[in-house]
Amino acid sequence: MGRLIVVSNRVATPTETKGSAGGLAVGVFGALKDAGGVWFGWSGDVVSETVANAGPMLEQDGAVTFATVGLTRKDYDQYYRGFSNATLWPVFHYRNDIARYERDEYAGYRRVNAWLAHKLVKLLEPDDIIWIHDYHLIPFAEALRSEGVTNRIGFFLHIPFPAPQILLNIPPHEELVKSLSCYDLLGFQTATDQQAFHDYVTRHARGTVSADGIVEAFGRKLRTGVYRIGVFPDEIAEQAKRYESRQHVLELKQSLEGRKLIMSVDRLDYSKGLVERFRAFELLLERAPEWRGNVTLVQIAPPTRSDVATYQKIRQDLEYEAGRINGRYSGLDYTPIRYLNQQYDRWKLMSLFRESQIGFVTPLHDGMNLVAKEYVAAQNPDDPGVLVLSIFAGAAAELSGAVLVNPHDAIGMCEALQRALQMPLDARQRRHEINMAALRENDLGVWRDSFLRDLRSVPVRRSGEGGGHQ
Repeated sequence: MGRLIVVSNRVATPTETKGSAGGLAVGVFGALKDAGGVWFGWSGDVVSETVANAGPMLEQDGAVTFATVGLTRKDYDQYYRGFSNATLWPVFHYRNDIARYERDEYAGYRRVNAWLAHKLVKLLEPDDIIWIHDYHLIPFAEALRSEGVTNRIGFFLHIPFPAPQILLNIPPHEELVKSLSCYDLLGFQTATDQQAFHDYVTRHARGTVSADGIVEAFGRKLRTGVYRIGVFPDEIAEQAKRYESRQHVLELKQSLEGRKLIMSVDRLDYSKGLVERFRAFELLLERAPEWRGNVTLVQIAPPTRSDVATYQKIRQDLEYEAGRINGRYSGLDYTPIRYLNQQYDRWKLMSLFRESQIGFVTPLHDGMNLVAKEYVAAQNPDDPGVLVLSIFAGAAAELSGAVLVNPHDAIGMCEALQRALQMPLDARQRRHEINMAALRENDLGVWRDSFLRDLRSVPVRRSGEGGGHQ
């Protein structure tokens, strides 16, 4: 069995993979340790052209080689800040209203993908299998094929794939789908995302889709599948229990003075429905005055992409809403919303989840949302909290024990919070058991192993063969 080559926009450091890294890093590193291989991508550093061209930097950890390169300021602005996060991210999350398209940024996006692919080629061996991750790297396989690479190449999209009418808002939409057709296997979070890709192929690319997920388009053949990324629930449960007596948890419990706790953790992003969530909580205090002084919402939202204007605005909007609501309902000894714009260690968050009565996870659109799964896994099975979850999170299709809400319906979310706060113990335990069974059935290892099994089953290309396997 050949090595595994993982390519992602950012590469977790060896230290991060052993500490507080999230689900993707844990799952990928586990597969790399088993098979041996290379994790390749951007270091996160913006560097001079001389330094960028000197890479990649190699760091060995057992059977895993971490290979990273820096980006120049121009490449960072065009590839990362530009097309990846000002065009693809908003459109794929159905926010055409704030998307921006500029030809030079798209050209930079393709240029950086080709440059990265060229750097990787030098590290490849003939029997390696290559697993590419996420929207930053859609043209990566096409660039590798142009360098003569015939290895099996899979792609997994961690965010939603938009319906065709939404995707058409990106001017080079056809070029993007043609690039995706250069992979051997395309993985999506949900059947809805897979269907959206199939719909584009049949309606706009004059392609065909067979019943078993084989797609033919642009003279190429590839396979598609649904692979739901998960967590290791029992590991999270164990860690959350271990940390529940730590100082930070005891201090939080003391400060709540017996009040109910609603926990929300998100990156600071407009796709997460944060403002809508705050307004739903305000409605709870307005419509159910008995909860004033008796329930606290803790929102942890670490800053992200802080040099992008739309992210600066969501931070300002959220700070305004928190201040306005707190000004309306605070008392001398009570603050309804505790809004924390900072990063916390993952295991610390799991222990805070365990202490809360509600996990409030209400994105406007999300590929999966691992926070929802982590919240469930962290609960005390003897006295579990309730997950209130958006129907637009991929996790909603699995976690049938959650209280599902439409994040555009503030009153509906308010009523769901009331229901969750008042839910009796036996109902909470029943829902928790249902959700935990789903998490164990499709844990992070299942996601990883099923994708790689399907990728390894793809016929190897013949030398000189173009986009898809025959």
